[in-house]
Amino acid sequence: MINPKPFIALGAVLTVAGALAGCATFGKCDSAACRDDKAITTNVQAQLNQYASLGAPNSIGVQTIDHVVYLNGQVDGGLAKRSAASEAEDVPGVTQVVNNIDVVHK
Repeated sequence: MINPKPFIALGAVLTVAGALAGCATFGKCDSAACRDDKAITTNVQAQLNQYASLGAPNSIGVQTIDHVVYLNGQVDGGLAKRSAASEAEDVPGVTQVVNNIDVVHK
């Protein structure tokens, strides 16, 4: 029997990614909140890229909406998943982290 968990996880990631991308198409965001979100995304991505244990640079996707950071991607273990969330939480301006990172067991 085929394990449905990977398909469910993929569907959830695609749904969130599509919804977030759809929000960006409504127009240019010039508010201070949008500029803050962009800076937070940049800072979280830079922080995560410092750790080789989290994979290649930019292997974890980062999106920020209203100071809430969404992490997406795959890592090799639960410790890496927790570390990514912890590093993101430490970035100034982050109010919450939604950790959608999948753990791949090799």
